[in-house]
Amino acid sequence: MDALVPIMICGMLFIGMPWLFLHYSSKFRAAKGISQQDEQLLDDLYSTARRLDSRLESIERIIAADNPQWKESALPHQRSRELEDRR
Repeated sequence: MDALVPIMICGMLFIGMPWLFLHYSSKFRAAKGISQQDEQLLDDLYSTARRLDSRLESIERIIAADNPQWKESALPHQRSRELEDRR
């Protein structure tokens, strides 16, 4: 039994550790790129963001046609910051 412990330790040091290192280093190298599914998700999110931006611009134009001063009344603290920045 006492002879098994040093053999197991040597096995773990010279076989187990290099195997773990090589295994996970190859996994990290393989995962560097973006997957096809992730790329599709990014494309979908980008198109959704563009559509939402377009809708927001349309809503702002409609509101501005009814009330040109709506931004100042909706965001009074933003207007005061802009005036301070100009000084």
